[in-house]
Parts: sequence; C-alpha cells; structure tokens
Amino acid sequence: MPLTTEAFGLTDVGRKRQHNEDSMLVDASLGLFIVADGMGGHAAGEVASARATEVVRQHMASNRHLLKDLSTNPSQDSRNAAQALMEVAIQRACADIFRMALSDPSKRGMGTTFVCLAVSGNKGVIGHVGDSRVYLVRHGQCHRLTEDHTLVAAQLKAGTITKDQAATSQYRNVITRAVGIQESVQVDTLIVDLFPGDLFLLCSDGLHGYLDDDEVLPLVQGMAPPELPKKFVDLANERGGKDNITAVVVKVSGEGTMEAETSEAQSRMEALRKIPLFRHLTYKEQTAVLSIATTRTFPAGREIVVEGQPGEELFVVIRGRVVIEKSGVEIAELRPGGHFGEMGLIDNAPRSATVRAVEPTRTMVISRSDLMGLMKRESILAVKMLWSFVQVLSDRLRATNSELSEARQELAVAQAIQPFAEE
Repeated sequence: MPLTTEAFGLTDVGRKRQHNEDSMLVDASLGLFIVADGMGGHAAGEVASARATEVVRQHMASNRHLLKDLSTNPSQDSRNAAQALMEVAIQRACADIFRMALSDPSKRGMGTTFVCLAVSGNKGVIGHVGDSRVYLVRHGQCHRLTEDHTLVAAQLKAGTITKDQAATSQYRNVITRAVGIQESVQVDTLIVDLFPGDLFLLCSDGLHGYLDDDEVLPLVQGMAPPELPKKFVDLANERGGKDNITAVVVKVSGEGTMEAETSEAQSRMEALRKIPLFRHLTYKEQTAVLSIATTRTFPAGREIVVEGQPGEELFVVIRGRVVIEKSGVEIAELRPGGHFGEMGLIDNAPRSATVRAVEPTRTMVISRSDLMGLMKRESILAVKMLWSFVQVLSDRLRATNSELSEARQELAVAQAIQPFAEE
C-alpha cells in the first residue's frame, strides 16, 4: 500500500492574549497542512493569517497535479515545479494581504508568519516564512527543518552573539521576514522524502518559545498522534502561555509497494552523510542537497564516466557494483555507499579514470550546476561546503606528500645499494 498521512491540529488563545491571531489548516484529502501566526493591531493579524491560509490552499488545490508529478516522476524538473508552486502560492498570499492593508488603514502593516507542508505520495514540500517552525521526528531523532527569520537568528549566524545571549535578547521576537508586510517576500522551500513512521510537527512560536528542540522527541515518543496537539498546547500554557499557541501533527504510515522507494531514499541519505564533502552539514542542509540529486541506472558493462572526457557530476552508488580503471587497468572497486567524480563539482576538467558498471547499478547523481544554484541560495551551506573542499584537498595533498616521501626513501636506498649489487 502507498504511504498515507493522518493529521491532527489544535490552536489556543493562550493565557495572556484576548484574540487568537493564529490560523491552521489540516486537510488530509489535499495533503496540505499549515500554521500561520498573524500580527497587526485591531485583529488584523487574525485577518492576515486566515487570508494567507486560504489563498495558499486555493492555489495548491488548483495545481495539485504538480505535486502528483513530483511523486510519480521525481525528476529535477518536477522538483523545481513543486518548489515553484509552493513559492508562488505564498507570494500570492503576500501580495493579497499587502493590497488588503493598503485599502484599509486600520490594517496597515498587518502580516503573518507561515509554514506549510504539502504531501504527495512519498514526497513532501515545505514552504516557510518567519519564525513558525517545522520539526521532523525520524528514526529516534528530531530534526528542525526550518530556520527562524528573526534578527536573533541572523545574529547567531553571523557569530555576533552566543546562544546564551540569544535566549535573553530583547530582540528575540523581531521578525525579519513575514507574509504581507511588503508586496513580496523571500520564501524558503525544501523537498523531503517521506518514510513510514515519520512525524512532522508544525507550530507557531507560542509553542516553540517554551520548548527546547531536544524536548520534542521525548514528548512524542509513546504518545498517540491524536493526543499530541493538546499535549503541546497544555505544555505551553503551563509554562506561561503568553502568546497564541498552535500545533499541527502529521504522521506518515505505509508499507508494501512503497518499501523499495523508502529503502532507496534511506540509502541516499546514509550514503550522502558519509561523503566528506557533505559530512558536516546539518540534517536540513543534507536534505536540501538530496532535493537536487537525481538517480540514474546503468546496465552491466556500461561506462559511467570515461577517462579523458570532461564531466561535472558526482556519482554515489546506491545499488550494484562498479570498477575504476586507469589506462585500462582496474585499480579499485566500489559497492553501495561508494562515490566517485567529486572533482567534477569543482570544474569541468577531464576525468582521471574510467568507471564501469560490472552489474546492474543504480546511482545518485549531483551536478555542479545544481549544487552551485543551491549554494547561491544557502550561504551557510556554501561556506561549509567550501571548507569541506579545502579539507578534502588538504588530506589528498598530505597523502601525496607522504607517498612522494616514501618513494624518495626507496630511491635513496636503491641508489645506496646499487654499487654493492654491481660487485
């Protein structure tokens, strides 16, 4: 059976506010789940969050075929189309709210944070603006899949404040991006593979302001998904409840026909995390890299890369086996998890060896152009990647120097014993 989702949500005014300016959507039939936290006087925040939710719902419903395409044919084109769909939906909401505010002075400056998860088959698309969050609980670990668009988060990235200073900063609630404050807004999007057992938590800052990231996992373990939203709301109220509180929980289930796809997705992530170039990225950043990767299958005997020919792709073996040949001589063999061609991510120089499939082989492929595009969008990821490149090159230089030193020593010994050999 294919993957299925069940979702549950709850929103609460909290203990300090008079109005609930949060909005949420739990639409399992459409596979769409939203949390929006509005802001603005005279109940304008409530208007903004509700309007953003409705505009995005309408646009996603009208174009749901693009999400279906992502599930049935996860090519780079379908990935780009799905991410563009999410971005356009949120941009439409942004422009709509901005126009509403212009026409009504009492709502001037209204806006909303926004997080959205759209599910189709074994793929999910996340859209995010502001400081509402998406968490993923998977395989006994909790990962935050969004980064807060706040002044404090920007200061932490820049290294101008510490985590302890951020926790007490008077600017910790200052948002740097919101839907509707201006006519357009920069939208973060992310495509994620879905596995049976995954649990997503979408929430406003009225919850995560009282919740450390490492508390999410123990709270969800051993509790049925329908009970979780109330558990989270009660916790936030017990700890102060100074803001509106919204929690949406999405649980993924399934087995059977999706087993092969799920196994491959897991193999892709495990292989990526072992590659030195990507080892130091966060789970969210590694997920972003996977979102630009494609898969390619080669029959036994097929050359994957050819010595002397240019190439700009990194290959990772997911299934099967390949051999590496230099000048027609086999020098190495790679099995699942092995990778080759990483220097193609730097330039389009000729390949230094030929790689051939010795049995039917499936590979994950990352191209330089797609990776460069991702690095342009994600500056922190780019810095980490460049540092990893330096480390890899440094390790190779040390290894080469060590080999040259050993070769010199062997040559010196040979020259020293040569006169005795001639006698």
